[in-house]
Amino acid sequence: MKLGRLTSLALFSALLAMPAFAQTQVQISADTFTVEEGRQEAVFTGNVVVKHPTVSVWADKVVATYGSGGTSDIKSFEATGKVRLETEEQKASGDRAVFSPGDQLLRLTGNVQVSNAAGTVNAEELVVNLATNVSTFTARQGGRVTGVFTSQ
Repeated sequence: MKLGRLTSLALFSALLAMPAFAQTQVQISADTFTVEEGRQEAVFTGNVVVKHPTVSVWADKVVATYGSGGTSDIKSFEATGKVRLETEEQKASGDRAVFSPGDQLLRLTGNVQVSNAAGTVNAEELVVNLATNVSTFTARQGGRVTGVFTSQ
């Protein structure tokens, strides 16, 4: 199963975070879009949909926190509320997704489920390290990571 190759899911977080994506058209729609200059945040709320050529993201709210360089200087990217991510090969869902460009970590937390043609994994948290291409699923204390796999 290619669940270890979840780096494609991290693309949703990097949509605004990496200058290379500036060349790629990203469509974002929401019920409301607010820029809070004092807090250096761009906030999309209500039925948020992010469409990138390789990944789509749905959430109740998406907040991009940026530095002095403006929206090309993203410090963190957070999606909350019924978060869904889809690529051509797999789907993932959870309650919250956070990407921090500085440490190259994507964290998907809360009722995490990742599935593709080979099976499904359920966990409380998924951490994808983009620098090392290592994906780690963890369970709640006293819980277990579970999976159902289809042999090929």
